[in-house]
Amino acid sequence: MGKLFDPQYIETQLIALTEVLLSEVFILSSLSQLIIIVGAFMAAWIARPIITPWITKLGEWIADFSESKEAEFWVSKLSEAAVLMALPFIWILLQWVSSLVAEYAGWPHHLLTVTVSLITAWIIIRLTATLIRDKSWSKLISITAWTIAALNILGLMEKTVAFLDSLAMDMGELHISALTIIKGMMALAVLLWLARMASRMLEKRVSKLPNMTPSVQVLLTKLFKIFVITIAIVAAMNSVGIDLTGLAVFSGAVGVGIGFGLQKVFANLISGLLILADKSIKPGDVIEVADTYGWVNTLGGRYASVVTRDGVEHLIPNEELINQRVANWTFNDSEIRIKLAIGVSYSSDLPHAIETCLKAARTEGRILASPEPACLVKAFGDSSIDLELRIWIRDPQNGISNIKSAVYLRIWQLFKEEGIDIPFPQRVIHIEPSGAEGQRNITPNEVNTVTSGT
Repeated sequence: MGKLFDPQYIETQLIALTEVLLSEVFILSSLSQLIIIVGAFMAAWIARPIITPWITKLGEWIADFSESKEAEFWVSKLSEAAVLMALPFIWILLQWVSSLVAEYAGWPHHLLTVTVSLITAWIIIRLTATLIRDKSWSKLISITAWTIAALNILGLMEKTVAFLDSLAMDMGELHISALTIIKGMMALAVLLWLARMASRMLEKRVSKLPNMTPSVQVLLTKLFKIFVITIAIVAAMNSVGIDLTGLAVFSGAVGVGIGFGLQKVFANLISGLLILADKSIKPGDVIEVADTYGWVNTLGGRYASVVTRDGVEHLIPNEELINQRVANWTFNDSEIRIKLAIGVSYSSDLPHAIETCLKAARTEGRILASPEPACLVKAFGDSSIDLELRIWIRDPQNGISNIKSAVYLRIWQLFKEEGIDIPFPQRVIHIEPSGAEGQRNITPNEVNTVTSGT
């Protein structure tokens, strides 16, 4: 690694690079080939927008004659890939023709041949990478594979490997070079991709098991994902020759320091595993925690996603679901009882008012017939006789406030039809005059009376 800061080493590499450029690149034959390569690329770039609409129409025409959805899907994928690769296809065709012409005429054409090989490798690798659905992984694999292929085609693989291996540093018995890091990253990327594929396959298989609750399904998939990712990291480190026993003390010290800084993260992780294990909260449950009411969308390793009736998705840390009081409306049974306070005037026919409230409840489709609604007399208030209507519903995830509003609206309509009064407080103040004639002074004899009714 110290060579990078050695002036003599840098000067030697610059001199070698200059000699290669002067002997291989900056000569008339090479410059003419470079001009042909650039010209072919510009011609392909100009022709691409003219050809791509025809490719799209051809793909649509073939898809119309497809006998199955699967065949139509693959025709569509190939059409998209052809549109994406139109530029390199046109470029390689022009480059291949120019290479044949130069070879037939006896002109130098080594750069043209190398360019054809590079473009061919890129097309094959890019078409293969289109089978990978994840775009980020597809680009990473394409760039890595093409870089390796290009170094092999140019005959620079051995020199590149030797150069990367020379950029090294020693940590005791541990030898780390740039080549080791690149190999480790490539191995880790492949192993993580395989781990994700395995976890997805297990998740699909587990989700089809009928006798397993959603919380247990999530728990198994999360534990398996943690396990395979750990195995992938350990395998990647072993693949590049890193002795894990040599890192035990160092990783232990680092782990203690990270533990203090990430204790909240680990607390949320452990809380999430406990929630999944005891099945207290599972996806689809309707919960109320603090001021948030909604249904559980997903349970993650760090947080739970709770979607409210407003469509807002709240990410609640798992630790809060363990330490705070949580109302799970659908823990054992989705049936819940709702209480509605109602007041009627003292002049009303009380039994008739109770029957009217029950009639309003029975007209709403979401209210269960069994247990049937009930209306009780709770108290004789200052301004009204206080009633309480109790109703049962089975779908709290569809909202509580909306069913309350519907029942209150129906009660108001029926009360108006039946002539039942809903009272409100009235305060009447009487002021007795005193003192000289024509004067009105407020005295301690002020009478303040409260009457009830409408």
